[in-house]
Amino acid sequence: MNHRQDKSGVLVVDDDPKIRRLVATHLGQSGFEVFLAANGEEAIYQASLHQPDVVVLDLAMPGIDGFETLSRLREWYTDPVIILSATDQEQEKVRALDIGADDYITKPFGTEELAARIRAAIRRAERLAGTTDTTDPIVQAGSFEIDLSARLVYRDSEEVRLTRTEYDLLRSLAVNAGKVMTHRQLLQSVWGPEYGEETEYLRTFVKQLRRKLEEDPSRPKQILTEPGVGYRLFIN
Repeated sequence: MNHRQDKSGVLVVDDDPKIRRLVATHLGQSGFEVFLAANGEEAIYQASLHQPDVVVLDLAMPGIDGFETLSRLREWYTDPVIILSATDQEQEKVRALDIGADDYITKPFGTEELAARIRAAIRRAERLAGTTDTTDPIVQAGSFEIDLSARLVYRDSEEVRLTRTEYDLLRSLAVNAGKVMTHRQLLQSVWGPEYGEETEYLRTFVKQLRRKLEEDPSRPKQILTEPGVGYRLFIN
């Protein structure tokens, strides 16, 4: 991550000049340094030139589309990428997240929400950048916390007993806190690379985690479902 002394840098990539102006104006007022690109080729150039802290990337663009742009960025760019798209198709979300996007917002979108998602992505990247092999963080999520170094989970300061699989699933969500994790990403992280379609495994174990950790399992506030896509751990 490119740590600036004053402002976090955001590269906004969209072929619609009205959207570029709208986003640039609001993000500038929100305290970000904003860079703009109108297509995929320009996005790759601007990203290499400015090393932004976050890329906000439209999918439907002339020339190389957002998927190809994302794929080429991920060859070297490791900081967060948030996708903007005019469609709400689940397969598009899953494809973008599997390629390496960190989040996904559907047009029309609220500029306040976009700014909040950007700030959350930056916080997550900074937290991961500060994590070393010997000092894992404690992740606080609502009334429970996960001690990643000790492999312990507490709710209201009392230890919660989790099975190995429950813990591994929770850990995968915790180390990617705030990021949407697709079904395939979670299955391969917890069960292995040969998995990817067994979404019933996830439903079962997420239900068990919510029962043990959420204040109201029927209305979860921390372990959130992204319909048709996957799950996200919301942290305070």
